[in-house]
Amino acid sequence: MHQLVNDYGAWIYALIFAWTFFEGETFVLFAGLAASKGYLDWGGVFFAAWLGSFAGDQLYFWIGRRWGTALLGRVPRWQGSVQSSLEWLKRYDTWFILSFRFIYGVRNFASFAMGMSGLAPARFASLNLGAAFVWALAFSGFGFVFGRVFKHMLGDVAQIFSFVTLGIFIVAISVGTYIHRRRRSPPPSASASTQPTAGSD
Repeated sequence: MHQLVNDYGAWIYALIFAWTFFEGETFVLFAGLAASKGYLDWGGVFFAAWLGSFAGDQLYFWIGRRWGTALLGRVPRWQGSVQSSLEWLKRYDTWFILSFRFIYGVRNFASFAMGMSGLAPARFASLNLGAAFVWALAFSGFGFVFGRVFKHMLGDVAQIFSFVTLGIFIVAISVGTYIHRRRRSPPPSASASTQPTAGSD
């Protein structure tokens, strides 16, 4: 593993950037865990995840701002998720912009929807930069701390056991979040005609 990192280290961090450009919570957790074992540099993992997450959502925002209405016309099944994101933005405004990455079932369409909402680009970019920082710190940091704690508790056994346990934890959190979302009230109707216009600087 060390030899692999030595040979392809720059490409590994580029892969973290690319993965988080689209989503990548699980990948960042495991990269943080690999950093705790000394295979990767944690600072590099964090920085790549931060920039990748920020850049991805900036792109989705601009796609929504420029082509959102046309794309929804072509892919009407997106309407429900987009409308749900717009309702979250209307209710929580800044807090939603800062936290949408952590909300199951919303993240994939949130920045696209915010691009359609009339939200000022400069305001979104500044809040998105801070939100991406927190997201990258949370997931890469959790993976790193998790690996260190288990290594201290279990010694060499942690090399395999921590990866397996972290995988089970990720699945459990994903399933639990999905069930929680299903038990909540149904998302706002896709037929709602009004869209919020978030405040600008």
